[in-house]
Amino acid sequence: MSFSSSVSRRRTPAFATPCLAAGLLLAMASPAQAATFTGSGALTTDYVWRGTTQTQGDPAVQAGFKATADNGLYGAVWGSNVEFAPETKASSELDVTVGWGGTLTEDWALDVNLTHYRYPSTTVDLDWTEAIGTLTWKQNTWAQLGYSSDALASGEAGAYAQLGAKFPLSDQLRLEGAAGYYWLEDAYDDSYAHAQLGAVWAFKAPFELRVTAHATDRSAKTLFPGLAGSRVEAALQASF
Repeated sequence: MSFSSSVSRRRTPAFATPCLAAGLLLAMASPAQAATFTGSGALTTDYVWRGTTQTQGDPAVQAGFKATADNGLYGAVWGSNVEFAPETKASSELDVTVGWGGTLTEDWALDVNLTHYRYPSTTVDLDWTEAIGTLTWKQNTWAQLGYSSDALASGEAGAYAQLGAKFPLSDQLRLEGAAGYYWLEDAYDDSYAHAQLGAVWAFKAPFELRVTAHATDRSAKTLFPGLAGSRVEAALQASF
């Protein structure tokens, strides 16, 4: 997530989502409810989120862990290094997610979750929470909506929408594209659009090499000077 030079110090309920995630993980660990454990990791030349860099264009190391119950309930944690405005002293991000995912029909799947974005190293409060829903068709096309009453820790509401698709070219190579729009009128008196197009090469399981080009509109450049615009990132990623 991006922050301009003006940083909110509004206090949000920082422990609600982590505690809920812990409770869900404990529930899934019971003999009556088996759980599947998965993980991911990535080394990337830039951490780009919704079109804007979260590391001032510098590399990032990222890792995640997810536990999913047979009934579709899941809890996940994901982390990365970040670099925001100097006065925030932000150096790390930890996302805690609880949600449900499952198939609706043979072709359609749904994921709904609550994600808490947490920045433990900061001297100001940047933590916030967002509700996200993603509808997927045939595992290759998706529509996503997100909403927060405290978007980007601003104390104001914001909504986000994204449409995306994967285009398999072979067993090892695919293209991925997405376009998004972030409504931030209440928080910043403006909104912005972004798009991305990438190629992913699954050269040796579980490793993949990804190269993604990002672009934003002028509003994004005004909202987040130096963080938005056109950029390319490359990443070595793995899921296990």
